[in-house]
Amino acid sequence: MSVSLRLSRGGSKKRPYYKIVVANSTAPRDGKFLEQVGTYNPLLAKDSEDRVRLIEDRVKYWLGVGAQPTDRVARLLDKAGLKERAPTNNPNKAEPGKKAKERAEDKAKKAAEAAEAAAAE
Repeated sequence: MSVSLRLSRGGSKKRPYYKIVVANSTAPRDGKFLEQVGTYNPLLAKDSEDRVRLIEDRVKYWLGVGAQPTDRVARLLDKAGLKERAPTNNPNKAEPGKKAKERAEDKAKKAAEAAEAAAAE
């Protein structure tokens, strides 16, 4: 049995609110958990202190006994200064996909053909 620190969704439709919980990794997302160690409200401003609330000593305890945070929770913990997270590097982030590149090439080819036809007339 492995234990993870993860988000459990609450709130109504289009109004998310998350509990940061310690749960068995095989339990359902919003199912049974061992302990609630904080809350996360993404609707609040990024500089609001109520956006992420953590019970720091309990988070440190669970990290100490081997609980693995999910990527999103690891980001929240890194921002709070509780656990270091190596920054990810994605050099292809802003690059369009293969299909989008093909469409752009086809569009450029058609525009060039239209310009040639206009020049020929």
